[in-house]
Amino acid sequence: MALDSFPADVALRDGSNVVMTPLQIGDSGALLTFYRHLPEEDRLVLKDDVTTADWAEGFLHKVETREVVSLIAKAGGKVVGEATLYRTLHGWTRHVGEIRVTVACAVRRKGLGTALAAALVNIATDLGIEKIIVQVVDNQMAARRTFEKLGFHREAVLPHHVMDIAGMKRDLIVLANDVSLIWAAMEAANQDYAPHLS
Repeated sequence: MALDSFPADVALRDGSNVVMTPLQIGDSGALLTFYRHLPEEDRLVLKDDVTTADWAEGFLHKVETREVVSLIAKAGGKVVGEATLYRTLHGWTRHVGEIRVTVACAVRRKGLGTALAAALVNIATDLGIEKIIVQVVDNQMAARRTFEKLGFHREAVLPHHVMDIAGMKRDLIVLANDVSLIWAAMEAANQDYAPHLS
């Protein structure tokens, strides 16, 4: 799936639809609103403070320089999900990408996270990325299952690496996969987990 194939309609498991599209400069306000409305415990496990205008400006700059590919999902004109592919354009990890996916509470467990992740895996392949990693906290079971269904496996565990909102330290799990194997794994898995794009 190339970036010029968007926007794309995504049918969720409950029969509703969202529109998936690359992030544009004009979407910065809607993206900030989306992140500001996430529960605090969700924002705490993100690497950046995604509620500030400075963050949004820096993030859009990375999109413009192609260091970042960001897909957003909209429903009723509002952002309900965002997924990011991070990569380095130079250096010894230029073949590796990292995916992060965030979905609004109201549309979780409906297949949106899977659809966003699968679209980014496809885009990563088009960009020549050979390996993708994902970092999840040990209690993020739904996120782990999503990526495992896409062919990711546990590659490393960093004990007590994350502190949650209550001050409890949790393990950080690094999932990884060779993108050339991911789509083969998806075809062998239940097709309900593949993105429904039209």
